Amino acid sequence: LRFSATMSDKPDMAEIEKFGKSKLKKTETQEKNPLPSKETIEQEKQAGES
Repeated sequence: LRFSATMSDKPDMAEIEKFGKSKLKKTETQEKNPLPSKETIEQEKQAGES
């Protein structure tokens, strides 16, 4: 699937250099799906058995 004939598979190095690291903001990584604790797993097991 090609969007246009001018699009190449290689990234445009000029675009990358122009972007630069200054535009990247430092963000705090937040766990979107933290793993459940052992207690939570046990509760869910018991709920499933009843």
